[in-house]
Amino acid sequence: MALLNSRLSDSKFHRFPSLRLAIHHPRLMAVSFRSVSGDPLGLNLVGRCNFKSLRLNSSCRIQNRATPPLTEAFEPGSPPPPASGKRILLSDVVVRRPREVFSGRKWTLHDIGTAGVVAAAHLLALLAPFQFNWAAFWVAVSLYIVTGLFGITLSFHRNLSHRSFKLPKWLEYSFAYCGVQALQGNPMNWVSTHRYHHQFCDSERDPHSPIEGFWFSHMSWLFDIKTLTERCGGPNNVGDLQKQPFYRFIETTYLLHPIALGALLYAMGGFPFIVWGMGVRLVWVYHITWLVNSACHVWGNQAWKTGDLSRNNWWVSLFAFGEGWHNNHHAFEFSARHGLEWWQLDMTWYVVRLLQALGLATDVKIPTQLQKQNFATFNAT
Repeated sequence: MALLNSRLSDSKFHRFPSLRLAIHHPRLMAVSFRSVSGDPLGLNLVGRCNFKSLRLNSSCRIQNRATPPLTEAFEPGSPPPPASGKRILLSDVVVRRPREVFSGRKWTLHDIGTAGVVAAAHLLALLAPFQFNWAAFWVAVSLYIVTGLFGITLSFHRNLSHRSFKLPKWLEYSFAYCGVQALQGNPMNWVSTHRYHHQFCDSERDPHSPIEGFWFSHMSWLFDIKTLTERCGGPNNVGDLQKQPFYRFIETTYLLHPIALGALLYAMGGFPFIVWGMGVRLVWVYHITWLVNSACHVWGNQAWKTGDLSRNNWWVSLFAFGEGWHNNHHAFEFSARHGLEWWQLDMTWYVVRLLQALGLATDVKIPTQLQKQNFATFNAT
């Protein structure tokens, strides 16, 4: 996710990986699992893997990409951290490579612009008590749902990043436009960063991992585009979006759209609508989204041995429309449903189910019971 567009040069090519997991281990028989009907993303494991050992000591190949050993990660039961490691408050996660973003480096114009947008939104939000009225409040709530639920979690994340379901193009583009108004970057940049996160999760090449500090994973990584480019390369893993004129148009005209929304809000309700509809709402959706990157890799439980720090966090799920069931998501990245248990509230999934019932969402992917059982069996420690 990048709040501002970044046309990167000298980027490195990385194939967008399938979300199918394949652990290659010599001298062990390959075991294939039956996929969901119509789902090419079935699980294929080779032998039985100790993910804790894999994470800390070995190299892992996932489909056509090589992931370096996750020597910077930490989880319960793994070897104790070195004396220089510092645990994050109320967590077992250790910061192994603290990263200082705000000093000791040269800021690019892109970094300054991104920080300026974030700072401006927070400053606007501080005016909220002095610009309150109920109409402005409900505008903020409505835009929170439109841009957060329809735009970020349903469109940018589950539909565009993971292709968990298909929509008619007119509806896909409508939801994506809602995401543009969240001011978290154009669809291609957002999706590219997220796909790199899954490709290099909690390794030294992850765009935002708490192994470099909680606040780095939460937001400060946004202000260092050079490091992101060096780690991952440019947005070369979004060819499926780049070939569509709509997403290229949005990339070119990205900043004009939230500016137009701000002008519309001002015309409708004056400065209070700007403060609440742009300031408060943007800050709220920012931090809810960022908590999935930070809190959901720090606090919560791990129902699945995914070989990374992803956690299921119920209170993030409440505000992030089901995105807090993050360990479930890392176990079954293809799944349109993140709350896999009946009691795990997942508002985004309920919307997908409604769209499916209306005949608008098709090829909806969820893990079968057999896939879940096989994942638990072959990833047991």
